[in-house]
Amino acid sequence: MNKREVGSRYEARAADFLERQGYEILQRNYRNQAGEIDLVARDGDYLVFVEVKYRRDKSRGGALEAVDMRKRRRICRAALLYRAQKRISGETPCRFDAVGVDGETLSLVKNAFDFCGGAAW
Repeated sequence: MNKREVGSRYEARAADFLERQGYEILQRNYRNQAGEIDLVARDGDYLVFVEVKYRRDKSRGGALEAVDMRKRRRICRAALLYRAQKRISGETPCRFDAVGVDGETLSLVKNAFDFCGGAAW
C-alpha cells in the first residue's frame, strides 16, 4: 500500500470518527492551488477545516506534532480560497481542527490552531 492509499484509509476513518462526534462531512481531499485540506466539515454553526495525520507509532513523535507551522500556513491559504470559491460569508465562523491517528488510536483537537495566513479572515 503506498502513502496515498494509507492516507486515504486513515482520512476515511477520521471522517467516520468525526461523524460519530456529530460533524457533517462536506468534502474530502479538497485541493486548490494553495494546498489541500483533508476534510471540510460542519460542526454546529462552524465550518471546520480538518487536518488528519497518521503515525504507525510514536518513535518519530505523535501524529499531531506533524502539523507544523509550514503545514498550517498551507492549510490556511487553502481554506481562504475554499471560502472564496464557495462564496462562504465572512460572517460564518470557521476553525481548524486536527485528528491524530497514532496506531489505532484516534484523537480530536478542536481549534488546533488559529488562522495564520496574514489576510483578513
